[in-house]
Amino acid sequence: MAMDRRQFAALGATSFASLLAQKLWAEQVRAIASPDKFYFALLADSHIIDDFYVKGSENGIEDNQSILLTTPRLISARDLINSLTPSIEQVFLIGDYFHNYPSTDYDFYFKNTTRLDNAKAITDGFKMPVHIGFGNHDYDVRKVSREMSHRLFATKFNAQPYSVVDYKGFKFVHLNNFLGSTQSKISSDFNPGIGSLGEEQLHWFEGQLQQHKPTFVFIHYPLIQNTPTEFADYGLLPLLRRYQETIQLVVSGHMHKWIDFAHTYGPQHYVMAATRYDPNAYMLMEVDTKRVTWRFMNASLIEWSTHYSKPYRAI
Repeated sequence: MAMDRRQFAALGATSFASLLAQKLWAEQVRAIASPDKFYFALLADSHIIDDFYVKGSENGIEDNQSILLTTPRLISARDLINSLTPSIEQVFLIGDYFHNYPSTDYDFYFKNTTRLDNAKAITDGFKMPVHIGFGNHDYDVRKVSREMSHRLFATKFNAQPYSVVDYKGFKFVHLNNFLGSTQSKISSDFNPGIGSLGEEQLHWFEGQLQQHKPTFVFIHYPLIQNTPTEFADYGLLPLLRRYQETIQLVVSGHMHKWIDFAHTYGPQHYVMAATRYDPNAYMLMEVDTKRVTWRFMNASLIEWSTHYSKPYRAI
């Protein structure tokens, strides 16, 4: 989509903050520089749109305004992350990569340039690998089959419904809370607002945890919005508690606000805000492979229970 003057100004206004961020990052990391450390970043809810998007179709003024700024805001976050030295080595985007489907026809997405292509064009601009997870807007379980969504993700993004990245002795797991019975129209407990994983994914997840490598877990719906157990007493929440010594952190999106659930579900659980509303909605993470510890580098800048974070800059 073409960028109007307001979008251009919004993007330009962040450039100065980006320069300050580079300075602060370098100062913080230099003080604790170590070959045992590496850095990754988290993003969520970018909600990229295209020229087929119908303006004014959201709920309320804030949503209708924010959806038109999703592209420059994700670009701003990308450019900040790209600018940091030492470098961020991996990026994970926790769902709602794009915003809904403009067509239920699979071929439409290969005959037209759509929001899927726009989202990929932006994330292709990252200097490091970007790993995409599924959000509810990356599906449309009432109108578009999950199989079609999976085909599009595999073909367009080389992304699977759920996945793991093994990196420097750590695991980074993208779970998918749209594969269980609550997301199936033919199920008696169909409720798209409640997440569930399904038996196959739950067993796969436990198999990853049984390797006892320190693991970061990403899942679009916050844990409070997921079915605790799905098969007798077997389910996501018992697994999180059983392996809480292995699981370093669970991060979700969807709520578009910063929420700290602390250890309500066993491991530390954060819900992160959305680049849709704030170009500063990112988590910059440091991992110490020797001590097996992690640090949320910009935690002090978060405005909890809001959409917003202060920019990562010298203040």
